[in-house]
Amino acid sequence: MVGAMLQFTIPLAIISFIFGLILAVLTALIKFIEPSENKALRYPWLVLRAIANFYVWLFRSTPLLVQLFIIFFGLPSVGIQLPAFIAAVIGFSLNTGAYASETIRSALLSVPQDQWDAAYTLNFTTRQTLMKIVLPQAVRIALPPLSNSFIGLVKDTSLASSITILEMFQVSQQITAKNYQPLLMYTLAAVLYAIVCSLLSWLQHYLERRTSKYVKGGQN
Repeated sequence: MVGAMLQFTIPLAIISFIFGLILAVLTALIKFIEPSENKALRYPWLVLRAIANFYVWLFRSTPLLVQLFIIFFGLPSVGIQLPAFIAAVIGFSLNTGAYASETIRSALLSVPQDQWDAAYTLNFTTRQTLMKIVLPQAVRIALPPLSNSFIGLVKDTSLASSITILEMFQVSQQITAKNYQPLLMYTLAAVLYAIVCSLLSWLQHYLERRTSKYVKGGQN
């Protein structure tokens, strides 16, 4: 089971989280940045925002397991057949992106308006203000919930067994079918998940302390 975790569970979680985070940042920025007054740019941006809103609504309103089933078992009916690992990455990434985008958007909104005003008095453009002042603060604010999302994703990878991926939980099921000791095998799987998630929680607290130290230092 340890081999399955190292070979499938952890890589699946990391890859999915990276793609999900990229998608989350793009979605959050589309929903956060106000459309231009220029009509040629305003309407395409509003269309993008409508698509982003629909995407977030769809993936937050449907179960992750159903999403995985649609991608892996449903898409072949329309001629799109994906390997199980790729289907899992797509499903987990889209799901993570939808939830994380709201975390990032909330973090952006939590940065005080006077930060924008101060930057504009220094002749910063909107892009410069966003990249150099607002986003660094938003990243610190979003770090704890995003870390929790990653820990949750590690546990959710057990659902990948439902689309034939030989990750740790499926391995425990296969061993149980041979030795008829479900309590032992499922408890062992739970312990392994707990160890990994505990290590990730420790890393989360470490990163929080490091980022908070710089904030406190700037306030003294």
